[in-house]
This record gives sequence, C-alpha cells and structure tokens, in this order.
Amino acid sequence: PFILRLFGASIGQKVVIKPNVKIKFPWRLTIGTYSWIGEGVWIDNLTSVTIGRNVCISQNVQMVTGNHAYDIHSFDLMVKPIVIEDEVWIGARALLAPGVTCEKGSVLLMGSVLRNRMVQNSVYCGHPAKFYKPRISFSND
Repeated sequence: PFILRLFGASIGQKVVIKPNVKIKFPWRLTIGTYSWIGEGVWIDNLTSVTIGRNVCISQNVQMVTGNHAYDIHSFDLMVKPIVIEDEVWIGARALLAPGVTCEKGSVLLMGSVLRNRMVQNSVYCGHPAKFYKPRISFSND
C-alpha cells in the first residue's frame, strides 16, 4: 500500500494487497479500510475504481473500466468507472465490466462475469451474472 500511495492511490488502513496484483493507474484507485486484494488481481483502471471498506477481492479477479464500441465503425474507446461498495465479496476469477456497481454486502461467485449492477445483500453468479439468492446476514443486529 505504501508504494501505491506514493503514486496517488487512496488506500485505507489495514488493507492487504497480495503478490502479483497489477494496477494500471494507481492515482485512479481508492481502497477502503480493512479490504483485501488477492493474488493476481488485475485492475485495468482507465478511469476510477472505488473499492469500499471490508471488501474481499479474491485471486485472479479482473476489473476492466474500458472497452471498444464494437457497433461504431471507428471502434471508439469507451470508459466507465467501477464501484464496489462496503462488505462486498468478489469470488476468484470473476470479471467486472466497465460501469458496474456492486452494492453493499453483495457477492459475486467464482468465475462469474458481471456486466450490470449487483443489488445490496444479494448473491450473483453466471456468465452473464444474474441474481442467485439473497445473502445471509451474519450481523448481531
């Protein structure tokens, strides 16, 4: 986290970043307190990627903020931010497309491809990822 901060990333306290994580533009990255980034994660952040507090990004996840417009003759580059709110878990080898939002407490299961929004406290899976079931709450409230 220290080196990322030197390059302009906003990194909270007690963040764990495992080996072989690749981040294209650190100054476009925000990670909240107590979050964990697993081995081999690739953050291709042509625009902002925001990761909340108490988030787990499992190994080999890819977050891609840019893509080319295949339906335009000039094949223009389009970029959209990725937002991962607090208490989200992204399973191993999942792929997040440009413009997705993972609302608080949502879960994306291993190997899934997320192209849209995940709603709060819900579990998603598949390719493309779809609602699977509500997330069980473990709070003492």
